[in-house]
Amino acid sequence: MQMAKTPPRATAARVTASKHHDRWLVLIAAFKFAEALFFILIGLGAHRLLHKDIADEIDLLARHLRFNPESKLVNFILDRASLVNDPLLRRIGLAAFGYSALCIAEGLGLYLEKAWGEYMTLIITASFLPWEVFEIYRHLTWLHVGLLIINVLVFIYLLKLVGERTRERVHARKK
Repeated sequence: MQMAKTPPRATAARVTASKHHDRWLVLIAAFKFAEALFFILIGLGAHRLLHKDIADEIDLLARHLRFNPESKLVNFILDRASLVNDPLLRRIGLAAFGYSALCIAEGLGLYLEKAWGEYMTLIITASFLPWEVFEIYRHLTWLHVGLLIINVLVFIYLLKLVGERTRERVHARKK
């Protein structure tokens, strides 16, 4: 009994197609992974500060960075440090780890070019756009404007990509 073999050209084409990634999705996924790392570090920092005197830690950091301990900035931060307690640090850490998990899921979904990853990123990005516009209205900075521009570009690209893939699926079903 002889088994049918796949022609070499079809196999090579399939392998080549599977290795190709949309470079913009890879770039967005890399951004999501970097964002996840940032929030993991925030969560670890919050965990590290549990059961410590935050004011003492800030004072040590200010001295290490050679800030003037009597400066307005250091005193402002030290005044706010009294508001931070262990339950708040736990909530900050939990929120940071939760958001980092969400960013990792988005990044994996985008890198693997899964529809759920594209939809998830599209929805989450869209949900943050009003907040970013509000932040710009409240306090105009280049950082806020830059983040808004990046997120609008990501949103438009993903909206276009999801629309194209939906049309392809509908077109494939009609055949």
